[in-house]
This record gives sequence, structure tokens and C-alpha cells, in this order.
Amino acid sequence: MIGRLVWFAGLAAIALLTAVLQLDLMAARAPGVVPLVPSPLRNESQVAITRAALAGTDSARALAEAERLVQRRPIPARNLVLLSVSQAKAGKAEDAAKTIQIAAQRGWREPLAQEAMLRIALAAGDEAEAARRYAALFLRDGTPEPLLSELGTAVLAKPGGLGQSTMVAIVVGGERWHAAFLGRGPRVMPPAAFSAITADSLARGAAFDCAALGQSVRVLKRRDPAAAASLRTAAERRCPRLPR
Repeated sequence: MIGRLVWFAGLAAIALLTAVLQLDLMAARAPGVVPLVPSPLRNESQVAITRAALAGTDSARALAEAERLVQRRPIPARNLVLLSVSQAKAGKAEDAAKTIQIAAQRGWREPLAQEAMLRIALAAGDEAEAARRYAALFLRDGTPEPLLSELGTAVLAKPGGLGQSTMVAIVVGGERWHAAFLGRGPRVMPPAAFSAITADSLARGAAFDCAALGQSVRVLKRRDPAAAASLRTAAERRCPRLPR
């Protein structure tokens, strides 16, 4: 009788553990299940917790969660990328650079790697490299616009800076950039920066579609009428019928 009870108790424990592990796997797609996973069994759940912390403003908490994630699962490059981003966000540029190098040795293609390298470049004062990383994130459809707005302010806000001039070179150098730049740029870039980058790109021969440029002016006007007016003036020769 006791043996049978032990047997059933063992089966129940295995079933419970399996259910919890399944919940942990679900956390990658459904973050709402994270609280149901006991802390010692969090793997994918800890990834979700770390990503959520990184999306917030508490850099110390984000770093602590990322360190906890790597302590539990140090092998996956994805986890090292998350740690690098959190280190960069916490102002630990040297640690972030070392961590991202280790991740690179293991192979990674996460967009978070671009964010980590961008923050490292900013901390090192390398505006041009930060702008190139920003461009990579900007072109990726899945990059959240609040993140692009945050990073855009850090990378592009300096008038006439290397961030803006690097972005101009990227826009002028590739027509595939134009639709995305004109569609997303006025929503996520600092208005004055978008106006200046667009005007400089036009001056250097960028053949923007006038209808798309007109829509950019409309969006920009809602955010900053002065920046929109400046862009409209700069674009009049190529597109004389832009909205006022």
C-alpha cells in the first residue's frame, strides 16, 4: 500500500514538473505565464523577465536579471547578448564590450546585438558607428518604435554631428532605404534631426518620391511645425507641391 502511494506520488511529481517546464517553454510566446513558473525552474521565463526589465527604465534591475539569466544558462549566445545590452545600459561599456565579443565567438544574429554595439559605441564616443548600428535597427521591421525613438535621440540629436552625417551617407547610398526612411523616420527620429538629414540627403542627390516625402512632411508637422516648414523649404526645388 505504501509502495503504491509512493509510486503515485512520484508520478504526480513528474507530471507537475513536466507541466511547469511546459509553462516555462510557453513563456517565450506568452509572457503572462511567467509568474506561474517557480524561480528555480525559470529558463525561457527568465529570458522574458530580462527582456521586460530591459524595456523599462531601471538599469540596475535589468542588469541583475540578465546576470541571473547567464548564471543559470551561460552557454546560449542570446543570453550573453542580453547581458551585454544590460551592461551597456547600466553604463558598464567595458564589460559590455567583453561580453558581446564572447557572444560573437559563439555566433549570434539577434537584433539585441545591434543595440548592444550601439550603446557601446555611444559610451565610447563613436557617433558614426552608433549611427550605423541605429540604421541596422531602423531597417528591421520588428524593432519597436519606442526603442528607435530613445536611441534616435541619443544618436542623431546633435546638429551637424557625425551621427547625422553618417545617416545622410547611408540614406543617399541606398535607394532601398528611401521608403523606410520617409515612412518611419518622421515618427521615431528627433524632428529637427529628420528634417536636417532629409534636406542634406536631397542636397546630395537623393531621389525621394514626392508623394512619400509629402506624407513625411504631414507627419512631421504634427510633431514639430518648424521642422516640417524647414524640410518643405529645402525640398521645394524637387517637390514644389508639398503640403503646407
